[in-house]
Amino acid sequence: MPEITIVNTSPLFYLHRLGLFGLFNELYGHITVPEAVEKELKEGQAQGEDVPLLTSYPWIEIRSVSMPRYLRLIADLGPGESEVLALATNQPSALVVLDDKLGRRIAEMQGFRLTGTAGVLLRAKRKGLVPALKPVIEKLLDLDFRLKPDLVKAILELAGEESAEHQ
Repeated sequence: MPEITIVNTSPLFYLHRLGLFGLFNELYGHITVPEAVEKELKEGQAQGEDVPLLTSYPWIEIRSVSMPRYLRLIADLGPGESEVLALATNQPSALVVLDDKLGRRIAEMQGFRLTGTAGVLLRAKRKGLVPALKPVIEKLLDLDFRLKPDLVKAILELAGEESAEHQ
């Protein structure tokens, strides 16, 4: 397990909606969430979204963040993504769980270990925590999660499920 797993809003939101929120605990033991992510989830809840209440999970640490100047200069980066990247800056062995395209690009440029919602699901499948990935991915797409068809195909191939579809 990585020293620290830092998770952004989108993976928390979608795994909760899939009924698979506990995968974070099963796969990573303990996760860290910056305050901005908790705030984004609370704002979603206030708008009627079904979101997890982070304080009810003892394996989630909500952490305050001091922002590096360069992250404050990136206008298109949301507060959650910014704080996730800021936390990772001080934790070289961290695993960053992030779906946002710009946030992922910055994480890659910084050399951070990176995965996203689909990567968490793939890891869960490989560990036997999810029996079949295809129905989970289909449900994820029904929740308006964006994955390009070629990426869906690649994920299912990695999970050992795609080839059965073509028989």
